[in-house]
Parts: sequence; structure tokens; C-alpha cells
Amino acid sequence: MTEAALLEETVGILRDLIAFPTVSSDGNLELILHINEMLKSVGARTDIQVDGSGAKANLFATLGPEIDGGIILSGHTDVVPVADQAWSSDPFVMTERDGRLYGRGACDMKGFVAATLAMAPRFAASALARPVHFAFTYDEEVGCLGGRALMERLSEAPVKPAVAIIGEPTEMRVVEAHKGCYEYTVSFEGLEGHGATPDRCVNAVEYAVRYVAKLMALGDALKARAPAGSPFEPPWTTVSVGRLSGGVAHNVVPARATVDWEMRPVQGSDANLVKTELAAFVETELAPAMRAVHADASITTEVIGEVVGLEPAEASEAARIVSELTGDEARRAVSFGTEAGLFQGVGISAVVCGPGSIDQAHKPDEYVSRDQLGQAIGMLRGLEDRLRAP
Repeated sequence: MTEAALLEETVGILRDLIAFPTVSSDGNLELILHINEMLKSVGARTDIQVDGSGAKANLFATLGPEIDGGIILSGHTDVVPVADQAWSSDPFVMTERDGRLYGRGACDMKGFVAATLAMAPRFAASALARPVHFAFTYDEEVGCLGGRALMERLSEAPVKPAVAIIGEPTEMRVVEAHKGCYEYTVSFEGLEGHGATPDRCVNAVEYAVRYVAKLMALGDALKARAPAGSPFEPPWTTVSVGRLSGGVAHNVVPARATVDWEMRPVQGSDANLVKTELAAFVETELAPAMRAVHADASITTEVIGEVVGLEPAEASEAARIVSELTGDEARRAVSFGTEAGLFQGVGISAVVCGPGSIDQAHKPDEYVSRDQLGQAIGMLRGLEDRLRAP
């Protein structure tokens, strides 16, 4: 099959994938079952990992020999919501205009998934010296929940892949590093009362403000911890408060408050420092002060997601392979997060490279261009040649 024919096959598959409205909150199981049948039809060995809700699943599939050292082609199948976005067409019906393929998930990241599925029959027909694995996950957009579950499965598997190519939209440029993304919701429970007697109450908003002040102080301190030669912008770990809410009226001491915040670590030690400092601050200062007035006062932290970053590796097999396949010798760091760091954390060399631009992701009229899909197919055809047994 020519590259032009492969491109048309990819476009057709992408149309089908976009038609599955796999918003993270709703689930992706129907799409996973559809992809599973596609891969099984060409002889892939497949494993579906369903989550506790029964509505979401990962798919891990393999073509080629059952040996160590395989190459994983990885993509998440969930997409972000379209509510309150001004789309020019139905976001779940692929529309083509001027060489651009529009639809929710077109670049983030069903375009890459479609390209790998179009290539699956070619991989199946080749005498591969190394296996090709397909890893398609759920809930990447809400904390990489599926990715974390998949890593547990891969850690226990008897066959160990060596390389993972994560096809997030990078305009087919090689990305070898990105920051982590840790998100938390902190809830403060105090004691409500009249504004005339605040000393008899526990003002949850006031304690939330003190917590935020500590966060901001830690954020300033992190600037001095930026690693030498950090490739990120800014080069240090950042802390950001997204929401602080609480209170009902001017003259009512509020009993409840909530803080939503995140940090983007450039190194794991920074994340550990922030969490340790905050835990100590809560346990030795804030909580005792609150409980001195009201024994049932509390501060609880909910982990929304802790997505580790992808750290640059001096000798990255994944980056080397993709550079050779694409001709892109540059090494880049990006600010957005992916599942790449999860693969790296279980000993699999990881790189990010895929069709489309992150500038289109999560927006109305999200699209991927035919040209970008063609470049992805070119990379995957080169991978097929590379993995074919002599």
C-alpha cells in the first residue's frame, strides 16, 4: 500500500474514532472494543483492562515476536469536553476543510491513534525482529488514571518493552522532556458563627488564605532550585492557585473553604519538598490552631492527579530512534504534560512525537492537517522497515 493510500486509510479511521464521543467523564469502552476488533482482525494479541466503573478501559496489543525489547505506540483515547465551545461544525463528526480534518480529538490524540491502526496490517504482514505494541488508555486528560493502571500491568508482565513513542501533538518534532503536573483540592472545615464574635469560631477562609500564602512562599523559594541548564520556560518548578472559594455573607464567619492548586515540577525532589513542607505546616501550625477552638475542625487534601514529568535522558533510545525516523535532530522540552513520564518511571525509554499542534488541542474547531498525518505515516513506515527481520 502506498503512503497516499495509507493516508486515506488513516483519514477514514480517524473519522470513525472521532464519532465516538469519548469525553473523559463519559467513558471510552465502546471505542476500545472497536479498536480491539480492528487489531485482533490482523492477528494482534490483545489485553483489555477495564476500570472499576466498567465504562473505561485500556487496551494493550502486540504484533510480532513475544520477546523483550518491543516498541510501544501510545495514545490516550479520552478527549476534553465540548460544552460551551463555539464549534463551526459537529465536534463528533469529522469535517474536512482546506486539508484540515476537524473534530474533537483530531490532534489530541486520535490522529496518531488512527495512523497506528492504519499501519497495523503492515506490521502484521512483516517478519518483525522486535515486537510492536499498541497502548491506548483512558482518562489521560484527568490525571493519567488509565496510564497509571497500565504501568502496573506492564510492571508485572513477563515481556518487557524497551521504547515508547507517545504520539501527542508536537508537529512531528522530537520532544524529550516535559514538566510534571500535580493537582490538588484542599478542603477546610471550621466552625461557623456570627461576625461579631469571630474568636468563638474557626474561620475556614482565613485558614485557607494562610495555606495559600504558604504555597506562594514555596513557589518563590522554588525559583532558586532551578537545575542548571534547565530546558523549561520558566526553568523552575511553578506553583499556581486556580481557585479559592468559601463564605456566604459579610457578617457570617465561614465554616468551609476550598483551595484548588497545582504545581509543575521540573524535578521530583521539588515535588517532594512542596508536599513535605505543606504537610508539616498543616500538622504543626494550621490544624492545631483550628482544633484549639473546635475539636472537629479539619484540613483534608484530595489528590486530583500526580502526573510525573519526562526527564531528559543522556542516552535515550526512544529519542534516537524517532530522530532517525523523522530526521529531526533537535531536542525539545515542552510545558504540557503527557503519559511519557509514566513509561520512563517503569524503565521504558520514552519520547513524545506526534501529528498536529498542541495549539489546537482543547479548543473549538480542533484539527489535524493531512500533511501532519502523512508525516506520522512516514515515521511509522520507517519504523516498520527498521523492525523488519533481515
